[in-house]
This record gives sequence, structure tokens and C-alpha cells, in this order.
Amino acid sequence: MQIWLHMVHRKKWKTLIEDAWLEKGIVWLSGIRRVGKTFLCRSLPDIEYFDCELPRTRRSMDDPEAFLENLSTRRIVLDEIHRLQNPSQLLKIAADHFPDCRIIATGSSTLGASAKFRDTLSGRKRDLWLTPMTVGDLTDFESEDLHNRLLHGGLPPFFLSERLPERDFQEWIDAYWAKDIQELFRLQSRSSFQRFFELILTQSGGIFEASRFARPCEVSRTTISNYLTTLEATFVAHVIRPFSSHRPSEIVAAPKVYGFDTGFICYHRGWNELRAEEYGILWEHFVLNEMQAALQTRKINYWRDKRGHEVDFVLIKPRRSPIAIECKWSANDFNPRSFHAFRRQYPSGDNYVVASDIKKRFSRKYQDIKVDFISLSDLINRISR
Repeated sequence: MQIWLHMVHRKKWKTLIEDAWLEKGIVWLSGIRRVGKTFLCRSLPDIEYFDCELPRTRRSMDDPEAFLENLSTRRIVLDEIHRLQNPSQLLKIAADHFPDCRIIATGSSTLGASAKFRDTLSGRKRDLWLTPMTVGDLTDFESEDLHNRLLHGGLPPFFLSERLPERDFQEWIDAYWAKDIQELFRLQSRSSFQRFFELILTQSGGIFEASRFARPCEVSRTTISNYLTTLEATFVAHVIRPFSSHRPSEIVAAPKVYGFDTGFICYHRGWNELRAEEYGILWEHFVLNEMQAALQTRKINYWRDKRGHEVDFVLIKPRRSPIAIECKWSANDFNPRSFHAFRRQYPSGDNYVVASDIKKRFSRKYQDIKVDFISLSDLINRISR
């Protein structure tokens, strides 16, 4: 499997790295464990690779200036750079004193998530977030199997597995605790944190209330909030906050929380085979992943009023009206009630229904609003403009 992975060229992501290097000498490539950061970096042309998990590699960087002088015009990868004693020092020296060096540094969390990074390198780097596999990645992996992508998930080794890799899911969780949580955040109670992790995936896509998790995890509400911040910093949870202008009829505070990957959601919900009613929520997660990959942002909202009307996602772009997005496995499942409720509050803006069975986009009028029915690829093209 690993040999096969080396043959895969993830064209979109390689282009994004090259474009980022045109702007800054340092690219911070983040993403969850086993999402493919190492394979992506090693597939770049003319690259020199350093694995910072190896003690010999770390010793070679004890003197950052001497290390960089030998690589002053090279393209280099510093994989798992958080294993260094002072990773931000090396990157800062590179940015300030070796402008012809091109560095891509990888990690499983946002750069400023842990105390190890004493400098966030503001203005010296470009951030790139490698998400689980997208529609474009399916093409690069020579697979159009959306069912397999939803059930096995978007981590390449899991997606490529012929059988549902149940043991690999637990091994991933063990490594996540040992290498990401313990090394970067040093949390104390593994059982409470892992229970919270499991509940987030089991209830993924639902409204989050910290008090509902405190009792089953046997910790305080404050600790639950800290756990969620940790999951978010390591890209394991995505907190989608409500869009609101603080009108009395709107939900203004309660976020929705989505797990990072459909495969882990299926695993924790015990879904070994998918039934018709389970595709909808997984499709919603897949659409969210696609938007995050394309826009490279977590600034995606949802909308809900106190009567229960809900719009899956709302995008806000500068000087533009809010874009409303509904995710449906089948276009026939769409009901315009929530769009009507939303547009009574916010009359202007595009309304999209993105469904898995739409091959050619079309539009329909529902009283005074127009709704565009589009494929996921069309949605990305439109919101990326």
C-alpha cells in the first residue's frame, strides 16, 4: 500500500504548496495524523526530506544556522517539526536569514497550539491545511468510489484498505493520544478525554452543549470546553458556529461540532455497512470537508431559528450577501421551508442545494426565492470565486 501511495500525485495539493512558496519561504502544512502529509511532501520534486522524529535528525539541527547554511538554496521538508526542542527558532532563522531556502514544515496541529512554539511566525509563513481526501483526491487515486470514501474515510491508508480497517482505527486513536495530545498538550486523564472523543464522533453534526458531556466524561464543564479546544486545534473536531444578527428568533450561541472524518464516525457509530438513511449525514460531513479544503478556512457557519428551521451551512464573504447551502444525498429530499425562513431574515443571497445525484445543475423557484441545484464540484467552483 505504501508503494502505491508513493505513486499518487495529489495535483491540487502540490500546486497549493508551490503557489505558497512563491509568496513565502516557509509553508506550515498541518493536518491530522495519517492524512498524507509525509507522502505529499516526499512526492514534491527536488526535495530534501528530514524526519524530526529521528534523534540523529534532531541532533543535526541543534545549531540551526549551521544546519541551514548547508541547505541555503534547497527545498526541504521538516516532518513532525514539533519534535524539536525549539521548532519556531529554526523556522524564524530560516525566514529572516535564508530567503532562498524553501521549507515545508509539517505538524498535526495549528502552529500556535502548544507551548513548544514560542513564536507563531506571523508574516513569515503561509499556512496550508491538508484535509481528508476530497473529490479531486478520488480522481488522483483513480477511484470514483464515494461509498468507500464515506465508509472507510478520507485517510489514504484507510480508504485504500480492501476491508474495513477496524483495528487501524483504534491504533490511530492510541497514536493520537501518545504523540499529539501527550506531547503537545500534556492532558492528564486519558479515559475522560477518550470518552469525550468518542462522544463527539458518535454525536457528530449535532448541537454542542458542554454540560451534556461533563457527566459521562466525569469532568467539569470547563474541562469539556478545554477538551473541545484541543480537538479543534488538532483538526479532529470542527466547531461550526451559528450565523446570526442577534435577532430574537435566532439561535445565536450554540455551535454544532463535526468530527474530522466519515470513516471514524462510521466506526464509532458501529456502521459496518451503510443503510439508505445514513448517507445523508455522511454526505453533509463530506461537503463540509470539501469546502474547508477549497477555502482553507474554518469560517463556515450554520443557521437555525427557535422554531427548528435550519440551514446546513452559511458562507459569509466580504461585501456579499450570505450564501445558504443545504446538503442532500438526493435532490428529491429537499424541502424549501428552511430556505424560506432564512430568507425572510436575510432576503438577498444565493441558495444552493448540493446533492450527490446531480450531474447537471438546474434551478427552481419556490415562491419568491430561487434555488440552484448543483453538484459538489459546481458548488466549490462557485464559492471559490
